[in-house]
Amino acid sequence: MWNMLKSLWAYRGFILGSVKREFQSKYRNSLLGAAWTVLNPLAMIIVYTLIFTKVMHSKLQIGIDNEFAYSVYLCAGVLTWGLFAEIVSRAQNTFLEHANLLKKLSFPRMCLPVTVVANALLNFSIVFGLFSIFLVITGNFPGLVYLALLPVLGILVAFAIGLGISLGVLNVFFRDIGQFFGIFIQFWFWLTPIVYPVSILPESVRTLMSYNPMANLIGAFQDIFVTHQWPVWQGLLPVTIFAVSLCALGMHLFRKHAGEMVDEL
Repeated sequence: MWNMLKSLWAYRGFILGSVKREFQSKYRNSLLGAAWTVLNPLAMIIVYTLIFTKVMHSKLQIGIDNEFAYSVYLCAGVLTWGLFAEIVSRAQNTFLEHANLLKKLSFPRMCLPVTVVANALLNFSIVFGLFSIFLVITGNFPGLVYLALLPVLGILVAFAIGLGISLGVLNVFFRDIGQFFGIFIQFWFWLTPIVYPVSILPESVRTLMSYNPMANLIGAFQDIFVTHQWPVWQGLLPVTIFAVSLCALGMHLFRKHAGEMVDEL
């Protein structure tokens, strides 16, 4: 582990350069350029606020008497799910997308997943920064509880990249895995209380929901931003253990099959 960290640090220029190139390539030949990074999430937040606050708040009560409660609830879930989905989806394809690099250049292969996480966090920081400004303007900023975002975010990123690397290695040898997961994650989204509150579900379904690791993570974000409460840390312990286990599994698969991956690509 220490040697891997030293290698990643030695190639930090490669990682930062990759992040910069990908960010710039997204808006190349665009008149507004990087302004779209702000405009797209801003438009989404406005839609959630103007439409969902009026239309859905009365239909899906979440226990908070606040005009913007459902909008905050929805943004807290959708934005953090977006980070998770981006990391997993990009990580599971990163070895395939960079096949030429893996064949022609000698560099620490773990630079690729690190670049995926760095790119996703960069995009997320811009979007979530706008969301935080929205919270301040509407008087819904959670105060000191906002600091709980960091450890919960760390768990989410560890879970996402551990799952992504594991799928990424398997996807090199079995391409159907990437196709299947693209379908699976759509169902996973709707089986997680993001658009709807868990309180509307039958008791038996709520019990099953506890086995969904993303339900606990998204619920922690919603506790922070909607009810302004500290997450129930004990409830996050299983998903934390699961995240660490996935990271260990991903590293094991990667180290064991690194040579075979290059031949397969």
